[in-house]
Amino acid sequence: MNEKVHTRLRRVDGYKFEIDFGEWNGKISMDEPEPHGGGTAPSAAMMLSSAVGHCLCASLLFCVGKARGEAEDLSADVETTLCKNERGRWRIEGIKVNIKLQMDDENQKKTDRCRDLFEDFCIVTASVRQGIKVDVDLDISGSA
Repeated sequence: MNEKVHTRLRRVDGYKFEIDFGEWNGKISMDEPEPHGGGTAPSAAMMLSSAVGHCLCASLLFCVGKARGEAEDLSADVETTLCKNERGRWRIEGIKVNIKLQMDDENQKKTDRCRDLFEDFCIVTASVRQGIKVDVDLDISGSA
């Protein structure tokens, strides 16, 4: 069974876009950094970085819960490295995630095997690691 997530983007001004996630009742903005955009909102690279970090943390929490453990605190620091390829185009070279999970000794023993499991259950990280097929259709029309 396949599931789908639908996202709609609409240009606000310059490189700033409003993003509507459909079933989630809220909108966020994205923008490119200066000099192209205004740098008024997260860029696509920042959103991908946060998606990887969030998915890993959520997967870890899920595993901890399944093992009947309890986290006292959980945070992550995600560093995404951008570089230019041989054609001079910016690309994401790598993503480094440092997760800090705080829990007492008893909960650590319960959840020890999560260390080896949680990454495999993170849909975003596993998909990015394998490469994601992206199909693009471009429909250009005249002004109304």
